[in-house]
Amino acid sequence: MTNPTIFVPKPDREAPAQAKGFLHWLKHHVFNGWFNSALALSLIAIIVLTVPQVIQWAFIKATWVGDSANCKTSPDGACWSFIAAKFRVLMVGVYPAAESWRGIVGALVLAILIITTITNHLKGKVLIVAWLLLPVFGYWIIGGGFGLNEVDQSSWGGLMLSVLLALVGIIVSIPLGIVLALGRFSGSPITKSLCIGFIETVRGVPLITILFMSSVMMPLFLPPGFIIDNMLRIQTGMIFFSAAYVAEVVRGGLQALPKGQFEAASSLGINYPKTLYLIVLPQALRHVLPPLIGRCISMFKNTSLVIIVGLLDFLGMIKSASLDSEWLGFETEAYVFGAVVYFSICYSLSRYGAHLEKSDPVLQK
Repeated sequence: MTNPTIFVPKPDREAPAQAKGFLHWLKHHVFNGWFNSALALSLIAIIVLTVPQVIQWAFIKATWVGDSANCKTSPDGACWSFIAAKFRVLMVGVYPAAESWRGIVGALVLAILIITTITNHLKGKVLIVAWLLLPVFGYWIIGGGFGLNEVDQSSWGGLMLSVLLALVGIIVSIPLGIVLALGRFSGSPITKSLCIGFIETVRGVPLITILFMSSVMMPLFLPPGFIIDNMLRIQTGMIFFSAAYVAEVVRGGLQALPKGQFEAASSLGINYPKTLYLIVLPQALRHVLPPLIGRCISMFKNTSLVIIVGLLDFLGMIKSASLDSEWLGFETEAYVFGAVVYFSICYSLSRYGAHLEKSDPVLQK
């Protein structure tokens, strides 16, 4: 008996190795079609025509030191000495020079808290308490009282005011928004109706309108002799506005959770408050972390609107400094500097949000 012939299939011809490198990436990601190629060439042409001129204006021909007379001798370059001359005003406004150390101390405390948060040296309840106490410390160190000379809030301004408004708004509006979102899910018809009414009313009104109402209309409804300073009213309006949007963001996270989470907790004998605190809210906040970071960025950018109600924040001080008779004509440098500062802060917040998303295994699934 002959052995059957065993057929061994020939191996397929190996596909040629694909070209690697920068040219391969350009071919498949930039010039992969006539439309993308034309768009890429147009962008390259714009960059070639504009970037060298911007570099010439911003760096090569720029004036870095001196007064306005030095800048006028080099009209083709930027006058960064204007920023140096007005730096203190842009940072703290017309805050008394003798008390400027308070703003420096506040900035150092904020920087230390940010660093310890990013490096995970503070965690859990200690971290939460530290951030909740930060607004109290900020108002005390800048405003005075309890051993420090009081500084009228009309003197607050610049980047210090913008950061303070944004920080207090974020720290207070997020917990308030969470409470409103939970109230909207409440089984009590009265609580649910009140929360829905507040959220929909505030979300249906522009922030500018709320700021005008807080600054102009609110004093008309207060009892005679009862005075609330303008900045506190503005801060309250911004908190309510942000809290309404945070509530809708958190509501989306709550709706994304299956009902089985509540049923499983109930079967284990966990009461409703602990279910919310230990099971529901952590998962819901993880799901809505990106839009929450977006709300924080929006809060910081929205501080630029307080100029319309008489508070000179960072953008307001930029505009005021550019109207100085000695430095007329250099407003471009002022707004470029402001754009760089706004971009740096907002981009840092977005990168930190992306870091939190990558470090959370739940968000990676």
